[in-house]
Amino acid sequence: MKKKILVINGPNLNLLGEREKDKYGSTSLNIIEKECSDYSDKNDLLVSFFQSNIEGEIVDSIQDSRKNMSGVIINAGGYTHTSVAIHDALKILKIPIIELHITNIYNREEFRQKSLISKLATGIICGFGVKGYIMALDALKNILKNEN
Repeated sequence: MKKKILVINGPNLNLLGEREKDKYGSTSLNIIEKECSDYSDKNDLLVSFFQSNIEGEIVDSIQDSRKNMSGVIINAGGYTHTSVAIHDALKILKIPIIELHITNIYNREEFRQKSLISKLATGIICGFGVKGYIMALDALKNILKNEN
């Protein structure tokens, strides 16, 4: 049976490919999702995607994932540094969590260097650009394979 992975993207990530190309590149979220789907098809995974600019919708998505997902990849965007609500929702999960950032948050502004998610994450991937999404899927695939 295929393992189900939820990829959550937070605020402004819907504008990838348009905003701050010097930091985030020119690849759109739609292309990232296609590449992730292609990878998943080849690796016996079933990937679902969720993006919202609204904190409560992200919390709802995290809460729902506890019922039917094997793992979560989350790029919470700006909420990484501010959202206790997202932290608390992730804390409920009993499945692996990969925290993902396109840029290296530790090479950015001081306020971006604190993550409220990291202590809850099974692993963290940051600074590898949009390739980090495939890296996160690969990491989850291996984590889930080792759980069996």
